[in-house]
Amino acid sequence: MSGRSCVGDVVNAVELLVGSGQPGGMTNLRRAAAHDEPFLRETLAAAADWRTPAAVRSGDEVMHDPVVAHYLAGWPLDGDFGVIADDAGVPVGAAWCRCFVSEPHGYGFVAPDVSELTIGVVTERRGRGIGRLLLTEVISEAQRRGIARISLSVEADNLAIDLYIDVGFVEAFRIHDSPTMVIDVGANRT
Repeated sequence: MSGRSCVGDVVNAVELLVGSGQPGGMTNLRRAAAHDEPFLRETLAAAADWRTPAAVRSGDEVMHDPVVAHYLAGWPLDGDFGVIADDAGVPVGAAWCRCFVSEPHGYGFVAPDVSELTIGVVTERRGRGIGRLLLTEVISEAQRRGIARISLSVEADNLAIDLYIDVGFVEAFRIHDSPTMVIDVGANRT
């Protein structure tokens, strides 16, 4: 992947404390960095294999799969940005954006100037608002960087589709039964 058109470097390290759903626990959101790549691999594997959580490939295995490895290969590349959710220093979720201006691009590719989102929350922490927190912060970071739109691809029977619609993603087109969705982050103030 060469040349990024979604590049921006107006970054303020943002840390938010929010209720984690655990008694006395807090979820911290922080900017994703190069040292987070091993957890991002695990998150990518969980996102790719969401239907069979008991059979999720390892992060190393998923990086050998050319269909999905390009979402993370070389992390971080110019223009990549993301956020990690953790509880007491233990990562529990991640969301990141990458622009694809040349082949291969992702399932949610819309255009070279649209950042594509990857998101995942560890199985035992799903349904507790962490995905919404990650999405909200990624959208805010895109706004700070002057990025106009973010896209994603989701399978039609993935329950997360309701979250994406709720925060403002709309279907742009479908490939087979998987909607590619886009949000205009300039118009969305979550």
